[in-house]
Amino acid sequence: MFAPTYLDWNATTPLDPAVREAMLPWLDARYGNASSRHEYGRQARAAIDEARARVAAALGAHATEVVFTSGGSEANNLFVKGAAALKKPALIAVSAIEHPCVREPARQLARQGWTLREIAVDAQGRIDAEDWRAVLAGRPALVSVMLANNETGVLQDVAALAAEARAAGALFHTDAVQALGKMAVDFRTLGVHGLTVSAHKIGGPLGAGALVLDKRVELAPLIAGGGQERGLRSGTENVAAIVGFGVACERALARGAAEAERLAALRDELERGLAAHGAKLFSAGAPRLPNTSFFAVEGIDGETLVGRLDRAGFACASGSACSSADPRPSGVLLAMGVEPVLARGAVRVSLGRDSTAEDVRGFLGALGRLVDELKNLTAMAV
Repeated sequence: MFAPTYLDWNATTPLDPAVREAMLPWLDARYGNASSRHEYGRQARAAIDEARARVAAALGAHATEVVFTSGGSEANNLFVKGAAALKKPALIAVSAIEHPCVREPARQLARQGWTLREIAVDAQGRIDAEDWRAVLAGRPALVSVMLANNETGVLQDVAALAAEARAAGALFHTDAVQALGKMAVDFRTLGVHGLTVSAHKIGGPLGAGALVLDKRVELAPLIAGGGQERGLRSGTENVAAIVGFGVACERALARGAAEAERLAALRDELERGLAAHGAKLFSAGAPRLPNTSFFAVEGIDGETLVGRLDRAGFACASGSACSSADPRPSGVLLAMGVEPVLARGAVRVSLGRDSTAEDVRGFLGALGRLVDELKNLTAMAV
C-alpha cells in the first residue's frame, strides 16, 4: 500500500503502540459498563479513575476537574454553550483565529441575543494589545483564546490574558488541543476557568477529549441523561478510549522538553530549506509550537501543491484539517492581514514523534522539484 511520509501531525497522530496495548483489554474481555455495580463495572470505573488521574497530572490539574468528552469540539462547545446557558445574554469575545468549534458556538450565541466580539490579531497572529484593551473595556462575560494555533502554531500569552479577563469579571477558556504534548501545559499556571484537550493529537485514540474545569464554574450540560461526568456529560463512557487517553498523556509528559527540542531543530532545518525555495513563512517572528511551519510559495495554489506533494510521497495540509472542504483562503491568515492571493497558497507541515531529518530533506527535495514544475506550467500558460 502506498504510504506517504506523514507530515500532518497537527491534524491527527498515529496511535502510540503503548496506548494500543493499554486499550486492547477494554475492547475484549473487560467490557463492563462503568455505572454497573458488579465486578465488571467496578473494573471499568477504576480504569476511568486511573485515566482521569493521568490526564490531570499531565495538565497540572486535580482529577476532579477533568470532564471526559468525545473530543476537543465537544469540550469547547460544552464550555462556551454551557457557561452561556446559565447567564443572561451579554458580551462574548473570541479571538479572530479560533478553531471553528469555538467560533461557531459563539456565533450561535450571537443569534440568541449575545453580542459577539472577535479579538483582532497582529501580522504575526498574536492578540493585538490595543484591541484586547478595548474588549476588556466592554466587560465581556465570556472569553476564549486558544493557547496554540492549529495552522500557524503561534502561542498566545494566555496566563496574562486570563488574569486580565478575570479582573474584568469574565470567565476565560482556552483551547489547548494543539499545545498538549508539544509544550508544558499547566492549568494552574495558566489561570483559566476552562481548558480543552484531545487524545488523538498526542498518540491517543480518536473519540476522546476532556474539558478541565475550575470547580467553582457552573455549566449547563449539552447532553442530559444518566449524570455521568459530574452530570456535565451524560452517556456510557468509552472506557477503551479514555484508558488510551490517560496513557497517551503519560507518554507525552515523559517525552517532554527533549522531544520539543528535537522537533524544533527539525523545523528550523525545514524552514531554512523553505526560505531557500523562496517560500513566505507565516508567523516566523512569533513564539510558536516547535513542530509547525505554515508557508506559501507566491504564485502557487496551496491545494494544488498539497495534492502534488501527496502523489510525490509526502502528506501535509493546506490549513486546518477540520475545514479542508472549505475552498476559501485560511481565515487565520486573513485575520493576520495576509493578502487573499497569497493566503490561497498556504501549506502546513507539522512534525511528530516519528519525524526524522531524512523526512525533512526528502520533503524539501520534492518541494523544490514541484515548485519548479508548477512555475514552468504557469509560465507556459501565460
